[in-house]
Amino acid sequence: MKTASVKPMQEIIRDGLWKDNPIFRQILGICSTLAVTNLVLNTFVMCTALTLVTALSCWTVSLLRSWTPRNIRMMVQTLIIAFYVIIVDVVLKAYWPDMSRSLGPYVGLIITNCIVMGRCEAFAGSNPPGPAFWDGFFNGLGYSAVLLGIAVIREGLGMGTFCGWPLPYFSTHWDKWIIMVMPPGGFFVLACVIWACRSIRPREVKK
Repeated sequence: MKTASVKPMQEIIRDGLWKDNPIFRQILGICSTLAVTNLVLNTFVMCTALTLVTALSCWTVSLLRSWTPRNIRMMVQTLIIAFYVIIVDVVLKAYWPDMSRSLGPYVGLIITNCIVMGRCEAFAGSNPPGPAFWDGFFNGLGYSAVLLGIAVIREGLGMGTFCGWPLPYFSTHWDKWIIMVMPPGGFFVLACVIWACRSIRPREVKK
C-alpha cells in the first residue's frame, strides 16, 4: 500500500476545524445536522459519538491498510465503522436508554455518514495510524463545533432553554419561535452559519 507524505499536525488541526470543515466547507453529514440540533444535549451526545467513531475508524483503517485488498476496501471500511457504531449504540442503550430513544435511528446512521466514510477513504487509507486518528478526531471536532453552535441558536430561540435550563429573557419575555426547533428552522440556521463562515474566509484565487 502506497503511503502519502505525512501531513504536519498543525495542518491536520487547521483543515479539520476550519479550512476543510466537513459542514460549512464540504457540506457533508448534514442529515444529522438538521435532525438532532433542536436540543443542545442531544447534539452533544451525537457529536461525541461521531467524533469517537471517526477517529477510531480512521485509526483502524490505517492500521489494516497494508493487508486490505484495494477492490474490497470499501466493504472493509464499512465493517470497521459499523463495529464502532454498534459499540456506541449498545453502550447508550445500556447506560442512557432515554438518550438512546431520543436520538432514535441517528446513532445507527453514523455508519453511512459521509464524514466518516470520506476520512477513511481520503486520508486513513494512505497515511500512518497516528495522523489518521488525529485527522478523524479533528474532523469530528470541526463537525461538532458547527452543530453545537446551531443547536444553541435553535434551542434558545425555539424553546428559551439551554440543555433544558431556562435562559434569562428567552424563557420569560421572548415570544418563542417554534419553527426553530422544526426542520425548516434547522435549514435556516444551517444556511446562515454556512454563509457567515464562508464570508469570513479569505477569498480563494481561481487558477
